[in-house]
Amino acid sequence: MSSKPNDIIVTVHGQIGTIKFNRPKSLNSFGGNLMLETVAAIRELDQHPDTVFTVLTGEGRFFSSGADVRGSGLDSTQEYANDAEKKIAYLGRFMPALEMLRSIIDHRKVFVLALNGPAVGGGAAWFTGMADIVLASTSVYLQVTFSSLGLIPENGSAINFAQSMGVHRANEFLMFGKRLGVEELKQWGMVNQVFPAEGFQDHVKKYLEDHLAVNDGKSMMETKRLQNEPLRSGRLLAVVDSIDALAERFVDGAPMERFMEKKKFLESKSNNKTSKL
Repeated sequence: MSSKPNDIIVTVHGQIGTIKFNRPKSLNSFGGNLMLETVAAIRELDQHPDTVFTVLTGEGRFFSSGADVRGSGLDSTQEYANDAEKKIAYLGRFMPALEMLRSIIDHRKVFVLALNGPAVGGGAAWFTGMADIVLASTSVYLQVTFSSLGLIPENGSAINFAQSMGVHRANEFLMFGKRLGVEELKQWGMVNQVFPAEGFQDHVKKYLEDHLAVNDGKSMMETKRLQNEPLRSGRLLAVVDSIDALAERFVDGAPMERFMEKKKFLESKSNNKTSKL
């Protein structure tokens, strides 16, 4: 990378390249430069001459809490001349996420999602169905609140989760916001292996190194290519369709209205607690 990233950590150890979200104070939310730096790192590791695995993980107790509200548009009061201008503005906001997902879809290395802790919102939805291998710590759970905020399953997650766990289970997770624990995720085929939270990153490293010791790297990468190549167009279309649908939700104004309702509710609860002290 041309400049040292601030919101991620990129390391290469032998044939394993690792991208680690590094905003632990904000639970690795997608704020700051995290998305842009992640895209750059994925591109860099895609071209790395030695690596076979690209691992995506997080620093701290959370993998990711998803969108940073301050940059999500949920608290925006900006006015637009018409609905067309408004939609185009929101489509522009979603372009970094589009390119990040496109980079993962087209990534040549075996893409490993190492869930070091809980993931919610986009942190739960964007990567789990796209990854080639998913490893999780015992502290992991996934949960999304798209419907309660007037949003839709983001970045192709509706298709990816339905393909991985079945339509009915995916609907309960994406539509109703059901929280899924790590054992449930393993049972439903969303997670390959579960490791202890203590020393999780070391377990991930050993697991991948053990496979590199007995399996040819190029063969594993070719297996990934043969599996994913027929899926590429459908995955990209699912991402684009979901971005279009999400922009229309913002044109309707439903996410902003629901966000303000929840914000007022939380503020009133906080004020009530303060008044009782």
